[in-house]
Amino acid sequence: MFLKKYNERIKLLFIILFLCFLMILVKIIYIQTISYKKLSLLSDDLWSRQLPITAERGKILDRNNKVLATSITTTSLIVIPNQIKNKKETAKIISDCLNVSYNDILKHVTKLTSIERIHPEGRGLSNEIADKINSYHLEGVYLVKESKRYYPYNELLSHVLGYVGIDNQGLSGLELQYDKYLTGKDGSIKYYSDAKGNRLSLNEIYENSISGMDLKLTIDIEIQQSVERELNNIVKMFSPDNALAIAMDPNTGEILSMASRPTFDPNNYQDYQEEVLNRNLPIWMTYEPGSTFKIITTAAAVEENVINLEKDTFYDSGSVTVSNAKIRCWKNGGHGFQTFLQVFENSCNPGFVEMGFRLGKEKLFSYLDLFGFGKKTGIDLNGESVGILFPLDTVKDLELATTAFGQGVSVTPIQQVSAVSSIVNGGNLYTPYVLKNIIDPNTNNIILTNEKKLQRQTISLNTSETLKMALESVVSNGGGKKTYIDGYRVGGKTGTAQKVENGHYLENNYIMSFMAILPANDPKVVLYLAIDNPKNTALLSSYTTTPFVRRILKDIISIMDIPKQENQKEKDYEWDDKKYFEVPNVVGLTKKEAKNLLTHFEIEFVGEGNIVKEQTPAANERYYETGKIRLLMGE
Repeated sequence: MFLKKYNERIKLLFIILFLCFLMILVKIIYIQTISYKKLSLLSDDLWSRQLPITAERGKILDRNNKVLATSITTTSLIVIPNQIKNKKETAKIISDCLNVSYNDILKHVTKLTSIERIHPEGRGLSNEIADKINSYHLEGVYLVKESKRYYPYNELLSHVLGYVGIDNQGLSGLELQYDKYLTGKDGSIKYYSDAKGNRLSLNEIYENSISGMDLKLTIDIEIQQSVERELNNIVKMFSPDNALAIAMDPNTGEILSMASRPTFDPNNYQDYQEEVLNRNLPIWMTYEPGSTFKIITTAAAVEENVINLEKDTFYDSGSVTVSNAKIRCWKNGGHGFQTFLQVFENSCNPGFVEMGFRLGKEKLFSYLDLFGFGKKTGIDLNGESVGILFPLDTVKDLELATTAFGQGVSVTPIQQVSAVSSIVNGGNLYTPYVLKNIIDPNTNNIILTNEKKLQRQTISLNTSETLKMALESVVSNGGGKKTYIDGYRVGGKTGTAQKVENGHYLENNYIMSFMAILPANDPKVVLYLAIDNPKNTALLSSYTTTPFVRRILKDIISIMDIPKQENQKEKDYEWDDKKYFEVPNVVGLTKKEAKNLLTHFEIEFVGEGNIVKEQTPAANERYYETGKIRLLMGE
């Protein structure tokens, strides 16, 4: 009996031991096969340390691959407190080298962390300071390479590009909008240390960083330079509250240039106030547009057949009364009888009130909606505003009248450029955009492409042709004469809008603007420029904005290699205008005969003889009056 019980106990003990052994064996198999990788990583983390290597952000390029934003390599300071034996001495040396507080550095070197970054004092060190720290061979002190954003054109295109923070994160503009593409993957140098932080003599592991994607933009930096040069000139001459400009390809929606004043240098964004950094005025600013808005009213009136620009007439007495409010024309006594084309050329407010009433509020406001006013254009930049329109049920006669000539409504510059682009491109409203491609820099493969996006049709092709003709007439016969470029068909419209504050119009405080198209017969560029409250100037956009617009347009002609156009409308010359004449062909004529034909020009005879062998400029070219014609003479 006793023996039997004893044997049973032995069997039970054996079973228990066997089960324990089996459990241990299963656990070993589990650890060695299933959990090995996870446990290995956990153990590795206990005695491995990593020195970070910051990845480079992707480049930002203009449409011709010129670099607008890139990364440069800088040096940053990192300490491993457990490896520093003499913390006070180390803190003293570092604080002297960096010229910062000893106590601040002491806090870093005594901190209970495995790795401590000296931030911000030790970021982006110069080579001189880095070499000085390195010369001390301090234990536990490491200098690591770090990527820093750099903008080679400084202030140019700053609001569009945006800027990045000290940790290479996008904070505004394209840097923020496309941050997930621009941001790369950081690398590291992995080394091993014991529990006290002492470095072990094991091989280091170097993990490469991976650069971010490159952005290729629709921007042309040469056009951008021209625009920003003229904005700088405007600031010097007029000390405005603000100034801005946009150039867009009306056939695609591609933004060729966008700039505003005040501006900032994204390399030193810390030196600027938030309102300067974060207000991209061409898409953010809203204001009453004034007479540039008359392009919209005219397009609607022509499309609805309520006026014929060249046949229908209007009598301007100098003012019109609407709901007991007198709306005046800028010309005292008015313009008298005009065609509606002359109403457009002369920017005559009473004539546009008539257009508005012929359309009616439902029709006019339906076109404002069609052209995209009162909502975002959808441009791929953050911070876009929507503007303000009267609710249709609140629109009475006076609101209808003022809206027709660009007052009482609030719009953004980008809305105006998009709407006018649709008017001159045949009636297609495209979404404006700045990004053209996203490119993998390692393979040069395009991973994303922006293409033109048609939102809707706004007007017919016939109306578009009529408006292009009208805009060209403004430059040849109306308020846009100062933008006339001989040999190139320029169209445009001036705008002078009185500013509003707290519901009241301000005295002598205007936004002056100009909307230009080039060439007028086949537009490649729509250019808009606005000056907010220019000082010490005539209160007319036709004199204030036009010289700057003309210089930009001349640069665009050269940059885009736009050829001369035929059938340009002859300018209605003013007394101070430079007149141009076609140079006649005098080759083969006598000296006397040549003189009789070249009466508008100064003549320089070169060589002997009485017969003209060559002439410069060549025959049929346009040349300014009193310009010098050189004639090579012979027998």
